[in-house]
Amino acid sequence: MQASSTLRKYNLAAGALHAVSALAIILLANDFALPVSANYMAGPPGSSDRQMVHLFDIKMAWLIGAFFLLSAVAHFTVATVRRTRYEANLNLRRNPYRWVEYSVSSSLMIVAIAQLTGIEDPAALIALAGVNASMIGFGWIQERYETPGGSLLPFWLGCGAGIIPWLAIGVYLIGPGADQHAPGFVYGIYVSLFVFFNCFALVQYLQYKKVGRFADYLTGEKTYLVLSLVAKSLLAWQIFSSTLAAASGN
Repeated sequence: MQASSTLRKYNLAAGALHAVSALAIILLANDFALPVSANYMAGPPGSSDRQMVHLFDIKMAWLIGAFFLLSAVAHFTVATVRRTRYEANLNLRRNPYRWVEYSVSSSLMIVAIAQLTGIEDPAALIALAGVNASMIGFGWIQERYETPGGSLLPFWLGCGAGIIPWLAIGVYLIGPGADQHAPGFVYGIYVSLFVFFNCFALVQYLQYKKVGRFADYLTGEKTYLVLSLVAKSLLAWQIFSSTLAAASGN
């Protein structure tokens, strides 16, 4: 009962902090936006005839606000209307609500990072988000069908899928041929978020290897809550402060 009460407080606090951050982002938002453009064929396959078409812009502040709001809704949901079901799942050492929320919010984070590195093709952005969501799905499968001490096959498959967006985005940061790459703050965002994303994987690994305190599933659940808050806040405010500075300098 005490653990249940503690987790409810964690979720309410996390939900409130995410909601406050979303509100702050939206209220402070400027017009900084990044394009989504398609480079269509304008001739037979293999020809150099291309047609660049600007489809729309994504306002970065609204994208950031969206994953904050999604996270807030998820935390408030498991702390209130779905609390009984949430706690029943925790007794089974699983939390499907976490994976549903992560599949959307972390994919939006990947899109944000990709756009900051100059990726604007809609097919590429959709693919990166889809692969990231697949990685989260493998985490869900690990919890749904395996128990701590058992197989880690879904986990390792998820790691394989999860590295792909980072490799693809990395090409735009350090790939050959460009005279000038992204500004320094983009590298900082890339490295810091890569580290935090891998911390989530480390938590699940420790849970399923039953290492130390992580043999208790609820320790991992609390760690996920803290990591989620820190990682999203770090990305959001790094992007927001950097794009505000960039916009004011133009």
